[in-house]
Parts: sequence; structure tokens; C-alpha cells
Amino acid sequence: MRERRFLPFLLSGFIILLDQISKALIVHFIPESSIGARFFGDFLWICHVRNDAVAFSLGSELPMALKYVLFIGLPAVLMIMLSYGIAGKKPYKEFSAAERWCMAGIVGGGIGNLIDRIFRSLRVVDWISTNNYGWFGMERFPTYNIADASVVISVIILAIAVIVDDRRKKHIEQER
Repeated sequence: MRERRFLPFLLSGFIILLDQISKALIVHFIPESSIGARFFGDFLWICHVRNDAVAFSLGSELPMALKYVLFIGLPAVLMIMLSYGIAGKKPYKEFSAAERWCMAGIVGGGIGNLIDRIFRSLRVVDWISTNNYGWFGMERFPTYNIADASVVISVIILAIAVIVDDRRKKHIEQER
């Protein structure tokens, strides 16, 4: 039973490993602020940019001390809390397996970007750029990486899992 609680961390580790290897390759082979390759016409660019803020470059103008608190301290605390939600004895019984695996995807992505912030002077390596064709007023979607994609996909699936689990519980209660 104990080992099963920690199984979702395999996903976290895989995401961290894949994220850091991909970023190391980008840093090594593509000069910063340049495009290394284009695919499917203008749809996908493999490029090398650095983000010294969070999603959509929010917070890039903040003072450095505040960035350390908001971009390293707060996410580190959140990763610890999510890890407890995954493997803590009491939360383990409260969350479904799908919810724990989704939280592990968030932890993997969060730690992947935390590693960049800690070891790359608060500058996260982003390298995937997709054409947005003007949707939401953007020609290109903001550049991202595997860690970012993992967090977004995991949050979406987690929201769906929570809704499905809640409906399942309500259905069971109604049958009683």
C-alpha cells in the first residue's frame, strides 16, 4: 500500500527529466532569441527564448526580491502541498487515483520550471511556439515548454476528474 502512494511520482520524475533534457538541448543547439527550426509551414517553431516571469510574461517588471518570493518560494510551497496531497496518508484516501496522477503532472511541470528559476537566474527556457492565427488577438501563442504543457494539461484533466468524481459521489448518495 505504501509504495502505491508514491507511484504517481514516477510521472513527476519523467516530466522533470524530459523537460530538463529538452531545455538542455535547446540551450546547447539554438542561440537565445532565435528560431532553430520551423515545421508545418509557419505553425510550429522550435526556438530559444527566456522568460523571467510567469505565464504570458506576467510579472516581468516586478522587483527581484518579490520575484524570488512569487516565482520560487510560493511555487516550492505549492509543490510540497501537492506532493502531500499525492502521497500523504490522509489525502491519499480523499483523492482518486486520477486526481493524484494529475497532481503529479502538475508537480513535475512545476519542479521543471523551478529548476530553471533556481539554476538559470529566474529565467525559464521556453522553446515551443505555435501559430495562433489571430485567435484571442495573438498571432502566435506565447512560447512554452514541456513543463508548462504538463501543468496546463494536468490542470484540465484534474478539473474534469474532480467534476466526474463529484457527480459519481452525488449519484451514489441519491441511490441510497
